[in-house]
Amino acid sequence: MGAQLRVYKRRIRSVTATKKITKAMEMIAASRVVKAQRKVAASKPYADELTRAVKSVATGSNTKHPLTTEAENPTRAAVLLLTSDRGLAGAFNSNAIKAGEQLTERLEREGKQVETFIVGRRGVAHYNFRERKIAEAWTGFTDEPTYGDAKKVAAPLIETIETPETDGGADELYIVFTEFVSMMTQTAVAERLLPLRLDEVTEEKTGDGEIRPLYDFEPSAEDVLDALLPRYVESRIYNALLQSAASKHAATRRAMKSATDNAGELINTLSRLANAARQAEITQEISEIVGGASALADATAGSDR
Repeated sequence: MGAQLRVYKRRIRSVTATKKITKAMEMIAASRVVKAQRKVAASKPYADELTRAVKSVATGSNTKHPLTTEAENPTRAAVLLLTSDRGLAGAFNSNAIKAGEQLTERLEREGKQVETFIVGRRGVAHYNFRERKIAEAWTGFTDEPTYGDAKKVAAPLIETIETPETDGGADELYIVFTEFVSMMTQTAVAERLLPLRLDEVTEEKTGDGEIRPLYDFEPSAEDVLDALLPRYVESRIYNALLQSAASKHAATRRAMKSATDNAGELINTLSRLANAARQAEITQEISEIVGGASALADATAGSDR
């Protein structure tokens, strides 16, 4: 019985140490997600306004630009998948990868050849394990992405879109990332970045009822598009990187809280089992003492006779 009690105590010590680690990771993730939320909120107005400006230029002119013009028969698409460098985040990475695979399957059913670009070691490991081709990958910055990281990712994607299809370029650019909705809800989404969907109102009415464009541009629409569209892609990718980072920290916090709670419950269960084993051990010792005393008393009484 003493050996069993030692086993319980050893397991309690082990689970207690694990609980301390998960609790610390929960607190770290909680502090990081707040910072990431602020960065998401700060980047969104710029990305939204830049998108409106680009759409205004594209719809307010007859200029045909490779980043705004729909291909008649698109046959190639580039997909950027955003995952994390680390795990311990519940279903965060698996949901993003699943959304990416569903998008790829849909594009392939439409007869398009898909090139996959990946951010994050988890996504890279998933594709490498299954021996799937990766056009280009980036790792090492998913927890705290910067605008410089977004520019580094955007450069080859813009080049792919600008390259003619006959030379290996793509007609469309999609991004798969995890949208931060709230601390409890993060949703994997797939969006088309390029060509732009020109479905936003880009005109406004003056006081006289006259309709005018929201933006004036010079020297030419083509020059403005050349200057704005790289910024548009970079800002959208940067916002997606920030949302994925915030979602990952929130998922880690939730996963670590669940692990901490489970460890606490396991410690309580093991403590009850250890107490029961200790009580059984004490009962056995008392029984042995009583039995020994009774045997000694019987032996003494026999010798007196």
